[in-house]
Amino acid sequence: MSRPLEHYALLGDTRTAALVATDGSIDWLCLPRFDSGACFAALLGDHRHGRWTLAPRGRFRAVGRAYREDTLVLETRLACAEGEVRITDCMPIRGDYADLVRRVEGVRGRVPMRTEFAPRFDYGSIVPWIRAEGRRTHALAGPDHLMLDSDITLETTHGGAAAEFSVAEGQRVDFRLAWIAPGQRSPERLDVDERIEHTTRWWRRWAGRCGFTGRYRDAVVRSLITLKALTYAPSGGIIAAPTTSLPEHLGGVRNWDYRFCWIRDATMTLMALLAAGYTEEARAWREWLLRAVAGSPAQMQIMYGVDGERRLPELELDWLPGYAGSAPVRVGNEAAAQFQLDVYGELMDALHQARAHGIPPDPDAWRVQRTLMDFLESGWSKPDNGIWEMRGPRRHFTHSKVMAWAAVDRAVKAVEDFGLDGPVDRWKRLRREIFDEVCERGYDPDRGTFTQYYGSRSLDAALLMMPNVGFLPAGDERVRGTVLAIEKELCQDGLVRRYTMDAESERIDGLPPGEGVFLPCSFWLADNYLLRGETERGRELFERLLSLRNDVGLLAEQYAPDEGRLIGNFPQALSHIPLVDTALTLAQPHGPAEQRAQAGRE
Repeated sequence: MSRPLEHYALLGDTRTAALVATDGSIDWLCLPRFDSGACFAALLGDHRHGRWTLAPRGRFRAVGRAYREDTLVLETRLACAEGEVRITDCMPIRGDYADLVRRVEGVRGRVPMRTEFAPRFDYGSIVPWIRAEGRRTHALAGPDHLMLDSDITLETTHGGAAAEFSVAEGQRVDFRLAWIAPGQRSPERLDVDERIEHTTRWWRRWAGRCGFTGRYRDAVVRSLITLKALTYAPSGGIIAAPTTSLPEHLGGVRNWDYRFCWIRDATMTLMALLAAGYTEEARAWREWLLRAVAGSPAQMQIMYGVDGERRLPELELDWLPGYAGSAPVRVGNEAAAQFQLDVYGELMDALHQARAHGIPPDPDAWRVQRTLMDFLESGWSKPDNGIWEMRGPRRHFTHSKVMAWAAVDRAVKAVEDFGLDGPVDRWKRLRREIFDEVCERGYDPDRGTFTQYYGSRSLDAALLMMPNVGFLPAGDERVRGTVLAIEKELCQDGLVRRYTMDAESERIDGLPPGEGVFLPCSFWLADNYLLRGETERGRELFERLLSLRNDVGLLAEQYAPDEGRLIGNFPQALSHIPLVDTALTLAQPHGPAEQRAQAGRE
């Protein structure tokens, strides 16, 4: 039985991440990178696919858990009849080795404990060779080598190691797991206390750079820390989520690998970080972007690997049953080959926002933008796969055309506001041409709403972004009509589904319908209320969304109202990004939503 996603907390070192459950079991960890094969994959199967448990023997209960304030250092309290322990987990910021440290500390009584270290390389398919050297245990297979140091002696088992021990009040027992690259020497034993305290200081220094001090500061900082944890430090790339194949519908087939850098998600993350004062991350992202998209603009992809890799072949792992029986489990993502017009608008807007926030100019960035504009002048009129990565025939998606308009608009602003060179009069004519076409072909006057694609009757919650990018103001009659239609047809329990799901959507999606409400779209609806002056209505929806976070402040991609649980990949950057934006918009006279909308107004 798969645990609810709410039971998991995130650990990370800005290169990879782990998920640890409320009972002290680490069920997901990819080493040494986000997109590496998992050595603990019980999240997508069961104990046979790899995990690391640490808990009291026999019956116990979770008393509570929390991150240390403004950090990614997790403290979990577990109690049993004999007493109570505190488990501290963290992934130190990467030095020479990728490592994860665990400490169990007696709080009261004398607690009998058990730990079971059972790695399975390549997503649970490879049972490693186990070799013990005193209190050091090695797990090896092919290029993978894990080394576990502990304060106690573990007994080797088939493909793992285990131990039973006890912890008295005030006593500590430490563990340190490290991944060793081929040819790399095993590390010396390190002081776990120093590793935990150094990690605590590092995250607090980073969180201390946040300039926001308003009503929702704790929620904002937790989301910013989560976004930072999803950043691949060596390149500056930002992944969508640290997991693969967590389903959009329990038992369904909409299971995708999100451990890659989507241009769209990364640019939205960048703008959230900029709004909170993190300019260093913006510069690093810009360098990643310029490397990733270098070359012909016609070959720009919607996503890349963490170092900018372009080949992301999609495979199915048939030995994994999937989370809650949701198969297939996929690694890689063939949507990398799709054409999605909206990413050009997101990219151009992000670079515009970087300039507006005073990021030092880079001539290469404007050269890339000019090249992208050369492509857009003809490419904007082509059908695409849309923001939701439809795997059926390409369509003229209305949101895609709106974002093409945004791309051209930001090019015009680059010339007019920042003095960069470009054919501004030609771009202005193109901007008007796209605007007029969207209003004519993407709008249904009989129903008073914009539609998902030209000529359709379907709705799309991505259209809630129209006022956010400045295409039309939130008070425009056509935008109000679109919001009203989305409220009537796409909302469930006050939250927003992505688009109309019926027989027609199955034809264009290429997949059977069925998913939860989409949390980013629900934040976008809150932004619409705020942009048209309905502050309390926007606040009410925002606080409802905050209530869906788990006990340590994390959100997945979607929520299943009928089951009352989070679904989809977890934690999801695209859910935490608008949380930051909406919180800042609520707290400031001219927050991110207003700033972005203002950027698009003539």
